[in-house]
Amino acid sequence: MRIGLIGTGRIGAFHAGVLARHPEVESLVVADADADRAARVGGALGADMAPTVDALLDHHALDAVVIASATAAHAELIARAAGAGLPAFCEKPIALDVPGTLGALRAVEAAGTELQLGFMRRFDTGYVAAREAVRSGRLGRLHTVRAATSDPAPPPAAYLPLSGGLFRDCLVHDFDILRWVTGREVVSVYASGSDAGPAMFREAGDVDTAAAVLTLDDGTLATATATRCNGAGYDVRMELAGERDQIAVGLDDRTPLTSVEPSGPAAPVKPWTGFLERFAPAYEAELDAFVRLVRGEAPNPCDGREALEALRIAEACERSRREGRPVRLDEIPSWAE
Repeated sequence: MRIGLIGTGRIGAFHAGVLARHPEVESLVVADADADRAARVGGALGADMAPTVDALLDHHALDAVVIASATAAHAELIARAAGAGLPAFCEKPIALDVPGTLGALRAVEAAGTELQLGFMRRFDTGYVAAREAVRSGRLGRLHTVRAATSDPAPPPAAYLPLSGGLFRDCLVHDFDILRWVTGREVVSVYASGSDAGPAMFREAGDVDTAAAVLTLDDGTLATATATRCNGAGYDVRMELAGERDQIAVGLDDRTPLTSVEPSGPAAPVKPWTGFLERFAPAYEAELDAFVRLVRGEAPNPCDGREALEALRIAEACERSRREGRPVRLDEIPSWAE
């Protein structure tokens, strides 16, 4: 199998290493708007390098493409891959708005190709176990879900205006995994945010901390919180409480959380530092799933319409934050419209 990789930044370089090691990937071709960076990443792995993205898509006889470029280019590259008849894996998001997302999805549908989105938490062993616990009935009727994503430090200031904001860029992972674990849909949200931290968030019209209350279609209540300023470390957790039992994802000896109870656990010796460290096995598993999808050995584990639903929730939360009111999901355009 010959796979093209577009984008060799932090996550792109990680994906390149995974693909280069994969036993079913015979050759890897990399391209980046920064040709020198592509040469460094590709050279270290023994991969081929295309001088431009156009050259990669037009002249390298690929079986599939992995898109890890800047977010603004995702929708166009998805459409181009579809037009070339290539199955594509793309890092989230498809686009920063619903119309752009719908346009890319329609291009994929028209071409009859596959698009897998990079929601890596679906491949994390903890979230997989939580899904099984919910779906098996072990927890009984689920009444409360609590999700949290906390980054240890803010991203560069230049990234913020391009990110889509905290709900679309960060909490969208929690929105996707909430749907995937529970099997339910969000019907309404009420969200708020704070820009009381570094000034760059206010300057970008973004917030550094946010919280949302989400109501699911069976009445289950969920909360989702996120911050860019969690100095204790990288903290991603989900708690699910039912009438029979309660479980937690992401609670281990590296969780950056310290109990102040006399008999509680001590502070972690080596707290998680970032998403690549915390979710490295999940990132590898999602690319293995993509390879199996391309080979016709497995169904698509996270297609583009799943990404659309997570983005619709993020859009509803952003609208709720800006307008200071509850927002129903049927206010946000959907695939059916």
